[in-house]
Amino acid sequence: MHKATDGELMRLIRGRDRDAFEQLYDRYVKLVYSFALKSVRSEQAAREIVQLVFMRLWTTEKGYNPDKGQFVNWLITVTRNMSIDYTRNQRKHEATIAIEPDQWVKIPDDSLNTPEANLNRIGMREQIRDAYRLLSDNQIKLIERVYWEGYTLSEIAQMNNEPLGTIKSRLHQCLKVLRKHLTLQEEET
Repeated sequence: MHKATDGELMRLIRGRDRDAFEQLYDRYVKLVYSFALKSVRSEQAAREIVQLVFMRLWTTEKGYNPDKGQFVNWLITVTRNMSIDYTRNQRKHEATIAIEPDQWVKIPDDSLNTPEANLNRIGMREQIRDAYRLLSDNQIKLIERVYWEGYTLSEIAQMNNEPLGTIKSRLHQCLKVLRKHLTLQEEET
């Protein structure tokens, strides 16, 4: 019997071939688990991430494109993104406490809610909005996705169907423009 390539297995998985899924799982479960464990440092969390990663492989319509690189690199990127998402969700969950079983309340950080801190935030927000006029629509969208919506650079590269290096370079240029503008604003005041 011929040993199927990762690309062939992924093509079969899109057609809901369980045997292909099991082969791919057996081939990469240890790698995904060890990468997840290094990322989250919890065996239980790493097991959950493994489930999420392989669920993504089973349910994804697009997924891996052999023309863009090796499967193992794509799989590690998916695992990394799942680990980041898992960690973010855990942090959000830990920042809340249960009042009643069905209600969750955020614990306010009083040091951030002083009148002075609020004025500083409002002023900074206005300066950033003012600096947005120096950026293109694509640059603004990139800044918002990274800093306000919480996407990783890899996720944005996948969404835009662009190389990760292009996204990193574009972000660097955006931050450079914003930094220069905000520095000039600070010097004027």
